[in-house]
Amino acid sequence: MVIMPLLVAYGSKHGSTQEVAEAIAERLTKKGFEVELRRAADVADLTPYGAVVLGGALYFGRWHGDAARFLARHRRELATKPPAVFGLGPKTADAQGLAESRAQLDKALAKVPEVEPRSIAVFGGVIDPTKLRFPLSRMPASDARDWDAIDEWAGEVATAFEPHALAGRKS
Repeated sequence: MVIMPLLVAYGSKHGSTQEVAEAIAERLTKKGFEVELRRAADVADLTPYGAVVLGGALYFGRWHGDAARFLARHRRELATKPPAVFGLGPKTADAQGLAESRAQLDKALAKVPEVEPRSIAVFGGVIDPTKLRFPLSRMPASDARDWDAIDEWAGEVATAFEPHALAGRKS
């Protein structure tokens, strides 16, 4: 079985979600996948890809617009080619913040019920006041990304997208 390239697409406003997407793409490449990393807004066609990882930042209860539009635009293909999905959200990676962000991501995913992701993860986010406008620019800087958890999830995604796992998916 020939495996088509895997797409890692992301919606990122200030770059932290892009950095996570890059780390996931790197881990998948190390696992032997051919990976293409692209901004979600720049992807018009999923035909060249055997599987998709989609990520987006969560801002004030909403998933990044580029990620949400990607999901809606490609809903038919993603119904038969279930993606792995991640969100970056809480300013701290405590259980409550992660649970609240997961609920926000679940709400965004529920808008496209025909797509049932293979895997969903939420990671802590980043606040860089130098990139924000007032009054948000007055927030304290933080980086709640857990790189070990991100790497572990990318490994789980690699397993879910192995040829034998993909061969058993819905068509």
